[in-house]
Amino acid sequence: MPSKKIVLASNNAGKVKEFNALLSPLGIEVISQGLLGIPSCEEPFPSFVENAITKARHASKLSGLPALADDSGICVDALGGLPGVLSARFALSDQKKDPSDDDNNALLIKKLTGVSQRSAHFTCTLVYLESADDPEPLIAVGKWHGQIIESPKGQSGFGYDPLFFVPELGKTAAELSAEEKNSVSHRGTALKKLLLELQQRISPPSC
Repeated sequence: MPSKKIVLASNNAGKVKEFNALLSPLGIEVISQGLLGIPSCEEPFPSFVENAITKARHASKLSGLPALADDSGICVDALGGLPGVLSARFALSDQKKDPSDDDNNALLIKKLTGVSQRSAHFTCTLVYLESADDPEPLIAVGKWHGQIIESPKGQSGFGYDPLFFVPELGKTAAELSAEEKNSVSHRGTALKKLLLELQQRISPPSC
């Protein structure tokens, strides 16, 4: 199958790796927008879907390629759904202009100190555009439910994975292999929903 290049509207190396693993069977190569010299765009909206569409249009317009955008985050019930769309910037402050995963995790642990209700879910909204002006973006949403533990466990994954415990698996997301995570995660679930429609876009049935 010939390779099709898609620009990912993200510079997150973990996401690029996950998407390549998930899409390579379709002959799709996912390229980070940063490798194409495309700067990140603003994400000013309060919802995942609005931010994902904005990021996808930005990346497609500047690259001339089809674009895939993933706006995702963790929503903690005891915090009213926070960090939510602010997940990557949760620990943003005057001192932390570009907070690391460790910074964000440390703040989440602090916010939940003494809190017994620790249910949470990851959510992922995927948007695929064939072009910047695509009037029919493909949109898929996936969720992954679990609990926030009190201290990090595991060395794999990224983001809040070390704090996200999956009861049915008895492990945190950071203790899962890439294959295990992709089979059950919010991103894997959303992508499965997107794949059938994406296949039609990329390889329409012959007449």
